[in-house]
Amino acid sequence: MSRPLRVAIIGAGPAGIYAADILDKSDTPTHIDLFERMPAPFGLIRYGVAPDHPRIKGIVTALHKVLDRPGIRLIGNVDYGTDLKLDELREFYDAVIFSTGASADRPLEIPGIDLPGSYGAADFVSWYDGHPDVPRTWPLEATSVAVLGVGNVALDVARVLAKTADELLSTEIPPNVYEGLKSSPVTDVHVFGRRGPAQAKFTPMELRELDHSPNVEVLVDPEDIEFDEGSMAAIRSSKQIDMVVKTLQEWAIRDSRNRPKRLHLHFFHSPAEVLGDGHVTGLRTERTELTGDGNVRGTGVFHDWDVQAVYRAVGYLSSHLAEIPFDHLTGTVPNQAGRVLDIDENQVPGVYVTGWIKRGPVGLIGHTKGDAAETIASLLADADTLTGATRNEPDAIMDFLVDRGVPFTTWDGWGRLDAHERSLGEPQGRDRVKVVEREEMLRVSRG
Repeated sequence: MSRPLRVAIIGAGPAGIYAADILDKSDTPTHIDLFERMPAPFGLIRYGVAPDHPRIKGIVTALHKVLDRPGIRLIGNVDYGTDLKLDELREFYDAVIFSTGASADRPLEIPGIDLPGSYGAADFVSWYDGHPDVPRTWPLEATSVAVLGVGNVALDVARVLAKTADELLSTEIPPNVYEGLKSSPVTDVHVFGRRGPAQAKFTPMELRELDHSPNVEVLVDPEDIEFDEGSMAAIRSSKQIDMVVKTLQEWAIRDSRNRPKRLHLHFFHSPAEVLGDGHVTGLRTERTELTGDGNVRGTGVFHDWDVQAVYRAVGYLSSHLAEIPFDHLTGTVPNQAGRVLDIDENQVPGVYVTGWIKRGPVGLIGHTKGDAAETIASLLADADTLTGATRNEPDAIMDFLVDRGVPFTTWDGWGRLDAHERSLGEPQGRDRVKVVEREEMLRVSRG
């Protein structure tokens, strides 16, 4: 190709930015446009990571440097499938990479899960992270809460529920979230895992962070510290699992510290039913036991827990993208090394995927780098066979969006919004205060 390869990346979260980084550093001359549905970039970092995780949010510094390069453009507040369609993207780009991640809650099929007072963790995370497309209030009325799942998201949800609002005031939470958490009457948060401590999915860092609050006592039942041969093999094979298990063992035998709020970690409890008539009044779990290989089976012994709200944190699920094949069972786009495949397993020319929409919502943020490297390698291998864009002038897409009336934002616009949020936080000694309303984000971004 006699001109730079023009590539559109749909989704400006870590997966999309990592793909842009690797493509921009390749030997192939490129021009890359990152499209983002939000007016601001960074996806999961901005709208999926708990506000009291400054170390993880520090990844933004590295992502910022990528977006600051001259060969990469950010085009925000553009919704694929509404503002732009696939055939329209093909006019302007030689290839399209989808990196839209996963933001919906995976369903949990148990009786009562749809009762009022039963929530998906992703919705709660979006609320406390100030996502512009969710309600500004959250019904925090329960004194005792159940969180289903033992991954990092479950611990984030449990920690935010258990902490006092004042403990989070030093973070970037917006005023509406602070006021909501301040009014919460919660005293007990119960986290339930179906299997044992050695099978927990959270990381040692996430686990230890639960114990940092001076207002929250973390409790582990000594009866839940149990291992079979499969569990011991997992502990021997993984330093992370060993660290998690040792921390839980220490907490199970330590003396009470009589703190005003309690966060209970329960293992070997499989959710069986959400109880209630018109609203959540309890949770029924079945006690499980190890089978020798690290798996569990039900014992037929049930326990009812007095809770008034239930949050399911059993995994995220990607959403079906318009005009793109989708496997509804796995929540991923069928692909081979990042090349999108149609129903007959033939390659869809010029269309690629990376990140959670490619492999499912598993692993940490850094794991998306491997996905991106594989996808970019496939794209570059296909470069000579790609159908060239018919409207390949760099500004043609901007003119198209203007004509369509799409109020898009840019990298310079993010700079204005970033500076504005930091100015809101400065008088309070905070790094920033996040702007929540989309219209306000657009007003500030567009100057």
